Amino acid sequence: MMKGFLLVLALLPVSLSALEPLDSNALSEVTGQGGVYLSGDLTINENGGPLNQDGPSANGYNWQTNCAANAPDKRCGGRIAVNTGQSGGWLVLDNIRGRFAFEGLTLKTRRIDSGFGGDGASFDRDVMEIGLPDQLDYENVSFTIANSNAPRPTDAGFQQTDIMTLNINGVAKQQGNVLLFPTGAP
Repeated sequence: MMKGFLLVLALLPVSLSALEPLDSNALSEVTGQGGVYLSGDLTINENGGPLNQDGPSANGYNWQTNCAANAPDKRCGGRIAVNTGQSGGWLVLDNIRGRFAFEGLTLKTRRIDSGFGGDGASFDRDVMEIGLPDQLDYENVSFTIANSNAPRPTDAGFQQTDIMTLNINGVAKQQGNVLLFPTGAP
């Protein structure tokens, strides 16, 4: 059996080539696929919110454990505030905490030059395509959806109205892609 293997190796054509640089014209003819495949396990504010030197610990900074203004032991999570463009209003995801895990999120560009009820041909541009992972695992995830008049609670005259708080544990099954369309001139 070993003789047959050696004979096959001896009969294989060997092509030896050195790597050679490509000039700009040759490089412009090269095509391929691009993209990113991501897996992740992200934990946000597992021990509480930002470090607070005014908390109950006599040993300097400690994790806040309650965000209420009059609470002696503050606890809060992350905050994302997005300006809605309407009279200075802000849509807020507040007190974001928990663990998110996923496998198979993809990021790539995609050319839209057809479809979309005939609008694709006139659009004729690239968009960002986010391929959703098959599943997203949640563990002790919570956040509050709110609106506010300022992005930060420390801003003068800050007022916030909490709409609802979500607590999530489990698995979300997902399918499909999200397309992000550019606006304005590049």
